[in-house]
Amino acid sequence: MFKLLKNYSWKEVFWILVVVALVSLQVHFDLKLPDYMSEITRLVETEGSAMSDTIHNGVMMIGCAFASLLAAIVVGYIASNLSATLSLRIRKTLFDKVERLDLESYQKFSTGSLITRTTNDITQIQMFVAMGLQMMIKAPITAVWAISKILNKSWEWSAATSVAVLVLLTTVFILMRLVLPKFKKTQRYTDALNRNMRENLIGIRVVRAFNAEAYQEDKFEDINTDLTRTQLFTQRSLAVLSPVMYLVMYFLSLFIYFMGAYLIDGALMADKLSIFGDMIVFSSYAMQVIMAFLMLSMIFMIWPRAEVSAGRINEVLDTPIQISEGQREYDTEEKGTLEFKDVSFRYPGAEAAVLSHISFKVKQGQTVAFIGSTGSGKSTLINLIPRFYDVTDGQILLDGHDIKEYRQEALQNKIGYVSQKAVLFEGDIASNVAFGQKQDGNYTEEQIEKAIRVAQSESFVADKDGGIHAKVAQRGSNFSGGQKQRLSIARAVAKDPEMLIFDDSFSALDYQTDANLRKALAQECKDTTVLIVAQRIGTILHADQIVVLDQGKCVGIGTHKELMENCDVYKEIALSQLSKEELDNA
Repeated sequence: MFKLLKNYSWKEVFWILVVVALVSLQVHFDLKLPDYMSEITRLVETEGSAMSDTIHNGVMMIGCAFASLLAAIVVGYIASNLSATLSLRIRKTLFDKVERLDLESYQKFSTGSLITRTTNDITQIQMFVAMGLQMMIKAPITAVWAISKILNKSWEWSAATSVAVLVLLTTVFILMRLVLPKFKKTQRYTDALNRNMRENLIGIRVVRAFNAEAYQEDKFEDINTDLTRTQLFTQRSLAVLSPVMYLVMYFLSLFIYFMGAYLIDGALMADKLSIFGDMIVFSSYAMQVIMAFLMLSMIFMIWPRAEVSAGRINEVLDTPIQISEGQREYDTEEKGTLEFKDVSFRYPGAEAAVLSHISFKVKQGQTVAFIGSTGSGKSTLINLIPRFYDVTDGQILLDGHDIKEYRQEALQNKIGYVSQKAVLFEGDIASNVAFGQKQDGNYTEEQIEKAIRVAQSESFVADKDGGIHAKVAQRGSNFSGGQKQRLSIARAVAKDPEMLIFDDSFSALDYQTDANLRKALAQECKDTTVLIVAQRIGTILHADQIVVLDQGKCVGIGTHKELMENCDVYKEIALSQLSKEELDNA
């Protein structure tokens, strides 16, 4: 928790000190009230006292009450601003860290968990800080100040107050031990609930198609029931605190008045009025002490959950980034060349290597295709180039330099990447195509339209209301799979990179669109190196090089004709899709 509070600047630390000063002033006014009350009591009981003196003390009491109220309002305003500012910074820091996490680190957390940590967990901390700045400062100051005023009044009353405080602290300690583990479970159940809900919404078509609504409802019900039971336990446990507090407070008042009556009854007539005044003052101060601990108890009700939330946020912030940042900037001496030097890769925690001793070289402007059976390592190989993962052994050279030497931003600027699953963002078509905008400014409409034309998206974009400014729904749900793929390709083409990487990005396209797209790429991006992962032989027939993978090993490199003669794995894949006559005429 305190680690997160370091996000405050010196300016905000100044305002925290202002809060401390105002709270101290508020406590001073609150604790002056019993003194004026005692004086009014003495004046009423004293013969010959002037009414003006009583009125004066009454006016002072009203003044103290209004001054305390004003200080409380200002403290509440400042505390709200400080807590909101802190949550803003933590949320930004957390989001930035998630953006920079490599895939290995990212996979330690589920998507639902990261959403919960960015929203619910930060809200818990914001609530704690907002209340804590007021109550955690006010409670100890009030308790210490009030106790210092009543210590010399009566040892019996002091002893009773000490016992009351001890009972309250014991109750709080026991409840803390009970609820803290449950709050950790609550956050885990919240993660699971978000994950289940997100999964259900994303897969709603599959759920309905298979009549699996009841199954999904049962899954949700199990998690929801666990979360509800845990929350009921914590809330019921903490609900005990309030009645215990009031019970102790009222019994303490009863004891003070009982002892006061006993002391007054046994005192001399001259001392009775003094003891009565002390009893009124002591009772008021004792209530202030109990109220101070009552305020602390409210903090203890939200502190365990805030502490758990802070730990969960720190868990993400403290996660080390496995991909180290290089120092090399954009290099213009050599462009579009790629070389794999005896590259092997094993996923973190896996026993077997996914790729073993892969070596090949690509020149600028060449088209290189990767093909193989499912699970042969094609996508894994492609994902090593943008450094989604780092190689286990060997080297990957881009433009003659190890990709680990480049700054991440410089490396990504060289590459236009189209993922296996087409991803569109909410907005419009233009903003999606211009998503990878260059550092020197936004794309022009001409560049966007050219990229759309190359990606064979011109016809359906023109049919949309608004053209390139047509609305794109969340996750591109108002576009078909093929349209989303083509817009994703347009996004990569618009970037005008040295190298285009297509990770099985033509799978949703018909054969004619596939052919037209490859032809347009050859004409418009002739100086761009193109890497294609494909399942269809027709997509890669005319590639300059075809790399054949089988169980993570390279079993053939060459042109289509060379591989048909020399590589049995490639020949088997080709004949499973096209006839021998079609392959011979290709």
